[in-house]
Amino acid sequence: MIKAEHVTFEYFRRDDNGNVSEIVEALQDVSLQIQPGEFVGIIGKNGSGKSTFAKLLNVLLEPTEGVITVAGMDTSDEDNTWEIRKNAGMIFQNPDNQIIGTVVEEDVAFGPENLGVETSEIIQRVTDSLEKVGMTAYRQQSPNCLSGGQKQRVAIAGVLAMQPKCIIFDESTAMLDPQGRKEVLQAAHVLNKEQNITVLFITHEMEEVVDADRILVIHQGKLVMEGTPKEIFRSREELQEYGLVLPKITELAVKLHERGLDISETVLSLEEFVSEVHRLKAYANLHSLGTEDEIDSEVRDRGILEERNKERQEEIVLQQQRQHAMTHGLVLDHVTYEYSPKTIYAYQAIKNVSLTIDKGEFVAIIGHTGSGKSTLIQQFNGLLSPTAGHIYYEGHDIHEKGYNRTELRGKVGLVFQYPEYQLFAETVLEDVSFGPKNLGLPLLEVQQRAFEAIEAVGLSDAVYDLSPFELSGGQKRRVAIAGVLAMKPDVLVLDEPVAGLDPAGRRDLFGLLKALNQQGMTIVLVSHNMEDVAEYAKRVIMMERGEIRFDGSTTQAFSDKKRLAELGLGLPIVTELMQKLKSEGHEVETGIYQMDVAEEELVHYLA
Repeated sequence: MIKAEHVTFEYFRRDDNGNVSEIVEALQDVSLQIQPGEFVGIIGKNGSGKSTFAKLLNVLLEPTEGVITVAGMDTSDEDNTWEIRKNAGMIFQNPDNQIIGTVVEEDVAFGPENLGVETSEIIQRVTDSLEKVGMTAYRQQSPNCLSGGQKQRVAIAGVLAMQPKCIIFDESTAMLDPQGRKEVLQAAHVLNKEQNITVLFITHEMEEVVDADRILVIHQGKLVMEGTPKEIFRSREELQEYGLVLPKITELAVKLHERGLDISETVLSLEEFVSEVHRLKAYANLHSLGTEDEIDSEVRDRGILEERNKERQEEIVLQQQRQHAMTHGLVLDHVTYEYSPKTIYAYQAIKNVSLTIDKGEFVAIIGHTGSGKSTLIQQFNGLLSPTAGHIYYEGHDIHEKGYNRTELRGKVGLVFQYPEYQLFAETVLEDVSFGPKNLGLPLLEVQQRAFEAIEAVGLSDAVYDLSPFELSGGQKRRVAIAGVLAMKPDVLVLDEPVAGLDPAGRRDLFGLLKALNQQGMTIVLVSHNMEDVAEYAKRVIMMERGEIRFDGSTTQAFSDKKRLAELGLGLPIVTELMQKLKSEGHEVETGIYQMDVAEEELVHYLA
């Protein structure tokens, strides 16, 4: 289906006069083959060349050297361009790059219509495609009224409707909620298995490629690893060298193996893990429990009880803090926001929301795609003005006459869902310097803040003079975050901050957020990743259809599987594992949502 022979691609960077100042090899001598009907995962760090390779397959770019053929057609032959794009559909990282219709169904119909498909067949394809991505209810909506995740589903449906022989997913699930991600991945596998469509799945989520036929690892423009999922994830040290990690369930198995348990280190699924526990427990049951085991059990139970008491005390303190927040924190009082009021497109994105966020909290806001999360956080620093209700920061109504909202945005910093929406300067350094410069700070301090912020997000000084638009999606996100951090805000609000970031980048960013929070900065995180929420947030707010359905501790949030399912969300993988083990007769604690706690519980249970 796809053949690449010694493919190299070079980007040319130019100076102000248009002269070539630098040549960057995005891909270096890449050779590979992908057979018809294969499901191939492609992983690698930000800037490794994954998206460049995808664009070469769709003839959006042409190789500097080497040959690429798609379904036997040479991509360098202009006469093949449209036929190749018909056969190899591509779903981009940002859906705004490929949505053109004024109504969802029109956009999905655009591809097959231009292929000359009959009207009755187009209608059926649109219906089927929207159903596969869970967007049937939005068929008559304008894409402009949709959230980022919903737009991504529409973009996927538009490619599915063309019924290509090959579909290239370029981080296309990054903005979706857990249920939506599961549905899209499942749809990709169904298309692959039932219709023999070749799938290339580019992702930073290791869990999304565990069922692939084959995985390709790209690093610094080179194909450095190739093999089945078990072969790839067996080489954890090599993966670490390339800035990648193991799937969470595999990581837990490895940790247990290192603790002396005879468990396979290549477990890739919940089912495999449960089977391993069955096997280990069957051996353990051959031996009677001794006094030491009973003591260990008692100590463990006492520790769990103490942990729960500690959490209750923390909750009491949290409630006391909220009582003081009217004068010290961020308060929303019965806030409603409506898009396109008094038109046929009128839509209430948030409805009568009241909440308080006190200084120093680490709060996660979760909910399925389109639940109102992004609209809600844009109220925090006055980017959107509520249709009804009031917003207070440090006791002042931010929409009262004379209130300085420009100053507010220095105190309440917001990093958007799509970082390119807030990048605009010619160079990275200028972009990051923009905020502090507008605060009227001395030039030396402006530069110092910019340098510190760029370093804090894990970028080197090599990016200072680059255009932010030359960077990969993940690198753009880091620059956007650096621009907000350079303002030294009291409150940092991040909308899906790790979408598009590689595993190493995600780890570094959350390490930074944790450190900032410990220094007193309030962190508000909008995320679809339950593992990140479980690991770092102390409080969780769940939204559905513009309303708050839950507001409480992280422990409480993940103790109600039914509610999470109803809201289109998922459990952290370790919570799901412990609940599955419990349902199959294993006496384990189920209220666990962090990796290290699950590790200790299983070591005690299986040792």
